[in-house]
Amino acid sequence: ILGDAVHSLTDLANNIVAWIVVKLSNTPADREHPYGHYKFETLAVFSLAVLFTVLAIELALNSLRREHTQIESEGWSLTTMLIVLLFNIVLAIWQRFWALRLHSDILLADASHTFADVLITLVIIFGWQFSTRGYPWLDTSCALFVAVLVLYLAFGLFKRVVPVLVDKFAVEPELIIQAVSKVPGVLQVGRIRSRWIGSNCILDLVVAVDPKISTENSHAIADKIEKLLEKQFQILDAFIHIEPHV
Repeated sequence: ILGDAVHSLTDLANNIVAWIVVKLSNTPADREHPYGHYKFETLAVFSLAVLFTVLAIELALNSLRREHTQIESEGWSLTTMLIVLLFNIVLAIWQRFWALRLHSDILLADASHTFADVLITLVIIFGWQFSTRGYPWLDTSCALFVAVLVLYLAFGLFKRVVPVLVDKFAVEPELIIQAVSKVPGVLQVGRIRSRWIGSNCILDLVVAVDPKISTENSHAIADKIEKLLEKQFQILDAFIHIEPHV
């Protein structure tokens, strides 16, 4: 139960950070942040993943170091845990609804975290009740399970945000080449660079065309490429550099 309480405190911090960061990340681009503020959300998710990792390790160490004590159960305390369980179910459904509606990574991560809380609370109730019936080792086992689950959640968050922070490509270059090469007038596809800014994909692309065509026709080719990227890859922010084919 102590482990679940610590975990719930991290949820409170998570929700507060999520609320602040969502408001900040949706502010328009400015002089200092020409690409917008979406990566503040990514950075916040990374910070929460670090916090979860530290808390999980601390919880595991404390559960292994502590001395054995008599574990007790009272009717009101079990009722409280059941209320917590119901509250987490409702909160998880509500968070997931708004995360999908707002396309927010941090809200979706928090919704998944809250769904895991439901499982954690069930395990806590199970381990606690059996511990009071002569199986005290179950209390330590359940605390370790909670620690492992929190570590797993942290790993999932790291896996989601680290590629964004290190600018791993958002779309495989081979797929871009294959699609753009089919656009009439494109003779060669050169440098391709894509990355995520929040939930938006940004693409830089170099395309070679016939050097004898007009600037107007070159621009028309670039427009066709932009429409193709938006339709096929949902890329709304593409910088296309047109150069003469040699």
